[in-house]
Amino acid sequence: MSESAEILEQRIGRLRAAVREAVLAADKESASALRRELKQAEQAWEDALAQAEPFQEPPKSPETAPASLLPLREQVYQALSLLTVPAAPKLLATVHEAFFANTFPTAKVTSLKRDEERSFRTAPFARPYYVCAALTADLLAPARGLLAVSTWPTEHRVIGPLSPRVDFLSAAIQVAAAIERLSAPVPAASRLLWRFAASIPGAAQDATRMEPRNVAAAATAELEVHQAADRETRQAAAERARAQLDDAEQLFGTRLGAAGQRRGS
Repeated sequence: MSESAEILEQRIGRLRAAVREAVLAADKESASALRRELKQAEQAWEDALAQAEPFQEPPKSPETAPASLLPLREQVYQALSLLTVPAAPKLLATVHEAFFANTFPTAKVTSLKRDEERSFRTAPFARPYYVCAALTADLLAPARGLLAVSTWPTEHRVIGPLSPRVDFLSAAIQVAAAIERLSAPVPAASRLLWRFAASIPGAAQDATRMEPRNVAAAATAELEVHQAADRETRQAAAERARAQLDDAEQLFGTRLGAAGQRRGS
């Protein structure tokens, strides 16, 4: 890993600690400013990691890339079920490659969600599950780029202000547990866990050593800081969704105009 990435990891760790202190002190203004700075640092770390060639596998050619016999929706479902939280297509593809030895084209996932909604509206609940949208807590609209599973409780599919961090930590715990269950090391899975660990204070012993159990423990410790407030926001939004939205809207979101009309009625 390059020196710049190591410096960014140290900075991210300091910022995470500062955010936690600001949240505990109920200093919303400082916490908001620190979160913005932290987001910029995390993006810079992602960019630095992408340039670290020794830590990346060469691209697979069409002849060598493993092909899956499962439909795309089932591959997405597998990855979501492992993470247990809403996730973006890119992360889902990475998870599937790491734990199910297959890749899938993320460009097709957007059309998959449209197909799932069309299928549900044509024959509601005809399938055991649907790949659906996560919903924003404020507008109950589809959360941009995030997918979920229809069988999850509404509370798990709603995204509030703290939810991205809570879901990130929850996903890290699930990935760490999945790695512990592997019978042999999988480089793609280890790289994925490194990406989580770099943004969690105390998750890695140093720049070269990381244990899944330590990542899970560090993620759990930070999760306790945010989880209660996030759960309260999600539960309130879920109650509104069940009261205001029909079955299809609860899974795939509502148009902003329709949501506004319901609130005003």
